[in-house]
Amino acid sequence: MFNWLKKNWSLTILLVIAFFYIKNTYMGRTGKLSLPITGGSYQDSSMGIASIPPSTSLDRLVITDTSLSLQVKDVSQSINLIQQETQKLGGFLVNSHLSKPEFAASGNITIRIPSNNLPQALEVFRTLAVKVVSESVVGTDVTDQYEDLGARLDVLNKTKAKFESIMDQAVKVPDLLEVQRELVSLQSQIDNVIGQQQYYKKSADLSKVVIYLSTDDLSLPYAPTGQWRPIMVFKTAIRSMLATLRVLVGLVIWLAIYSPIIILALFVYKRLKKHLMPTFKT
Repeated sequence: MFNWLKKNWSLTILLVIAFFYIKNTYMGRTGKLSLPITGGSYQDSSMGIASIPPSTSLDRLVITDTSLSLQVKDVSQSINLIQQETQKLGGFLVNSHLSKPEFAASGNITIRIPSNNLPQALEVFRTLAVKVVSESVVGTDVTDQYEDLGARLDVLNKTKAKFESIMDQAVKVPDLLEVQRELVSLQSQIDNVIGQQQYYKKSADLSKVVIYLSTDDLSLPYAPTGQWRPIMVFKTAIRSMLATLRVLVGLVIWLAIYSPIIILALFVYKRLKKHLMPTFKT
């Protein structure tokens, strides 16, 4: 192994530089590989709610998450217009991001908007685009979870009422302390259940909309369909090629920066080889 490293020291240095470049670019602080997104669905799954059979209740509680990819003429102006339209429709801004690289500006904005105004809002947002690259609307029915929380809340309130009755009849200090601990625990559980109910209710009342914007449609995420579309295959291939070129160009930049170290190592190696070779022959 040592002899191989000695004979191929320059290749070893290149491999080490390439490793640190890839680690720094795609792993970051998490240590997990995160490759560039060049396609695929961008459906938000952060809620982690599993699909369950719907209940028989007619009053449905559905959380709606919407994603749009829009090609626009001016990303900054479009973001400002989206914020203005969102406020007019009773919604609010969650966060926004804008970047202006050399070739194409891009950004994204996340908003919350009343579910009743969602269709109108989407229609307005589409008019801001030169082209709608993709659109995804995902609804998650949480009626069963909400009703289960209501049933659990009823049980907790009844249990709390019983302990309060016991509290009124307790005389000994240890009994009072024990009942008090149970009441505190029950109240904490009640507050937690109420918080979950409010989360479901507010999430259903205010739909989340994530909008990706760019002047170049190739830099936007898109949601592929089941149909075979040659144009989308062609664009996907271009995205993959551009991602590969970015990696190669980045590697070249790293090699250029590390070139003084490589040259110095080569110089030291040759000097050592020149002085040590006669000794080995003797």
